[in-house]
Amino acid sequence: MSGLARRLASRLLAAASRLFPRSLRPWARAMERELDEIKGDGAALLFAAGCLRALLGLAIAQALGSVRAPAQSPLPSPEPSSRSFSTMSHIATHPRTLALLCGAGAVAMGLAYLAAAGAPSRYLIVNLAALVLGASLWLALGRAAGGRLRQSGLMVAGLASALVLTAFFGLAVDGAARWVSVGPLNVQVSLVVLPVMLMLYARQPNAIGTAGMAAAAFALAIQPDRAMAGVLAAGLLALLLAKPGRLKLAAAGASIAAFGWTLLTPDALPAVPWVDRILYTAFDVHPVAGLAVVTGAAALALPGLTAARCAPDSRPALLAFGGFWLAVVIAAALGNYPTPLVGYGGSAILGYLLSGALLPAGALAAAARNGSSAQSVADQGADQTGSELRVPHPA
Repeated sequence: MSGLARRLASRLLAAASRLFPRSLRPWARAMERELDEIKGDGAALLFAAGCLRALLGLAIAQALGSVRAPAQSPLPSPEPSSRSFSTMSHIATHPRTLALLCGAGAVAMGLAYLAAAGAPSRYLIVNLAALVLGASLWLALGRAAGGRLRQSGLMVAGLASALVLTAFFGLAVDGAARWVSVGPLNVQVSLVVLPVMLMLYARQPNAIGTAGMAAAAFALAIQPDRAMAGVLAAGLLALLLAKPGRLKLAAAGASIAAFGWTLLTPDALPAVPWVDRILYTAFDVHPVAGLAVVTGAAALALPGLTAARCAPDSRPALLAFGGFWLAVVIAAALGNYPTPLVGYGGSAILGYLLSGALLPAGALAAAARNGSSAQSVADQGADQTGSELRVPHPA
């Protein structure tokens, strides 16, 4: 482990200097130079995590500030309460932004629980590093991820191959092959790639993507992973209910068959401290810790609730997102499965933020703009009609 923490800290700051907005890159580079002066690998990694958390807060504030009224607007600046309301309205009507904030809030509540429960300090560092990396990728993807996705079917098929390879060659524990080793960490591949696959497929379902989803279901069945097989079925059923179609029906059928197969095989993995069953054990630490864990887990499905008010073409992806992450939380409540974001494990954090980045960008805002444009046209028509009626009297 000697030197590994320092190399990780250096690479995180180097990535931040490239991924963050241009205005924040000098700060990241200055922090890289400061890192060289710190003695001790653990202290260096903690310093890097604190710096990235601060940079991430500045980047989110900058992103939210960009949606406010232009400074050169002829209208007077709104009062602070109006600004707060405008910011909250933006968050509530932009699923991508809401997913980022829900993910960051859940991880923060989980860190508070882990600290109170006496979890090893490296658990907190791993979760914080996963949050910073995931949010950095969210910012780097930008609005391009919310636009029309091309070649999504090929991307789904490529990600499905990662699940199949994990099933055959991944790290096996008590007969279940669900993980790959990345240095000192064991990554659960399904928690990273499966939500991304579902969002790509929901945005543009096609024959290649359907084959990829069926391959993913097959991989989950032979790993076996009962929880993620059920979660995939829940997400695809939500997508099918939102907008029925033959391809989506085939994908949902494959996922249900895979889930049924996993029910026939034993799943005897024991609960891992600070990872599984923490929706219950957190209350043994303190009632506030338990409330924080439950609140953070429940918040994960909030972006899916915006489907009730968004444009029809955006609803399938939002409902699939909400159904997927709600099913992950339910699985964690029913068995010895990872509790996403609020428990230890960077895989779910990365999966949540990456899938949130693929949500339709500003679906509600677009509808609101269309409504405002229609109202503006109507107002102009009324003004024109009124001017035609006001015929001047002859002199």
